[in-house]
Amino acid sequence: MWNSTKITQLLGIQYPILLGPMGGSFSTPALLASVSNAGGLGSFGAYTLTPEEILQADKNIKAATTKPYNINLWVNDVDKALMNYPQEKIEQIKQIYKPFFDELGIPLPDLSADIPSKFEKQVDVLFEIKPAVFSFIFGIPSKEILNESRRLGIKTVGAATTLEEALALEEAKVDAIVAAGFEAGGHRPSFLRPAQDSFTGLFSLLQQLKTKIKTPIIAAGGITDAKGIAAALTLGADAVQMGTAFMVTDQSGAHPVHKEAMFSGALNHTTVSKSLTGRMGRMVSNRISEGIPFETEVLPFPLQTKLIAPLRVAALEQNRTDMVSFWSGQNNSSLKHHNADELMQELIMETGSILNR
Repeated sequence: MWNSTKITQLLGIQYPILLGPMGGSFSTPALLASVSNAGGLGSFGAYTLTPEEILQADKNIKAATTKPYNINLWVNDVDKALMNYPQEKIEQIKQIYKPFFDELGIPLPDLSADIPSKFEKQVDVLFEIKPAVFSFIFGIPSKEILNESRRLGIKTVGAATTLEEALALEEAKVDAIVAAGFEAGGHRPSFLRPAQDSFTGLFSLLQQLKTKIKTPIIAAGGITDAKGIAAALTLGADAVQMGTAFMVTDQSGAHPVHKEAMFSGALNHTTVSKSLTGRMGRMVSNRISEGIPFETEVLPFPLQTKLIAPLRVAALEQNRTDMVSFWSGQNNSSLKHHNADELMQELIMETGSILNR
């Protein structure tokens, strides 16, 4: 059977289709449940949440599904550069964005570099709620955290953008590795080299990993339909992880304007930019990403997010979508499903039809 793989056996799911763990309110219990209840693995991106918010989200998830699901956190959730970051540098970089704020008629925000990491406290809560899967990006948790996950029966899944990172994850004995291709939307989760030095496409990365590692592999990046799933599995992936195709569904927490833009039929050209959060991510090109060259210094993560947040709010209120950053993978021209349940059923049926020929 096409759907019986190392990943389905490892995670106790029926189909090797995983929901990308989108953070920043994109994930919802309803979206997670649509994927898990259909036999895949639903995911919830929790890196922005407080421990209390994670607990509440988990209550809502458990009310929506009894099937396995994944909670995703960021190992490195605050850039080291923020430590002792000079206030004068903050004010200098704010001035780069002042023309955009002026155009929308809003003031620049007051910012402080004092932003503590939430990761360890988030992990404590994760061990309390015990999801079937704990996935993470931007690094590898400590041996103590990984050992406790094993003791509690929680499967661990790390993300790699290069073979070097995959080898490091395998050495740490994670249960599965996401091969994060350059095509993927959202943040580029590189952790051993700068993201701009880790631009490997998914199919090349998959073949590199299959040659050198034994850990089960989950393919992510530019997969939006059954043909993409079939291609990834044929190249040796044990499952796929999909973000953009689910992000535009009704069950997603993405802003309605974001969804409308993705379904508009417009040429939603994507680019990689640091302008939204301070870390490289793939999004639909807009005036800010085009007006702020990649080499321009921006504030460290997540301080850059706090700078851009009021600009995004004002732009949406004023219908200035040319100043709103919409996350998206490269393959966004054939999105058609507004309902996650219908998308899952089509993916299951059509992938089976292709692979069982």
